[in-house]
Amino acid sequence: MRNFRSLVVWQKGMSIVTKTYDLTAMFPNEEKYGLKSQMCRAAVSVPSNIAEGCSRGSDKDFVRFLEIALGSLFELETQLLLVQELNYSNQESVKLLLSII
Repeated sequence: MRNFRSLVVWQKGMSIVTKTYDLTAMFPNEEKYGLKSQMCRAAVSVPSNIAEGCSRGSDKDFVRFLEIALGSLFELETQLLLVQELNYSNQESVKLLLSII
């Protein structure tokens, strides 16, 4: 069993979550159950899947959970590009989050 807290990828995933929540806090109220909710769920999924994968007994299982986390990152990246198009946030905040991804 791996210690997920010691993995840099998990630590960066946690940073992505907090920055996503900070960014989406500025969204319009009508996005509370739309884009905001979807982005937060995708962000939380990243470190969560890494942590869950660490509990698995084989490298193959661990890699599968890393792939799921990567899929969530691609989803979040797409949503951040939408945020840029919709001008829902400061462009610098979006660029910072994209650079971490």
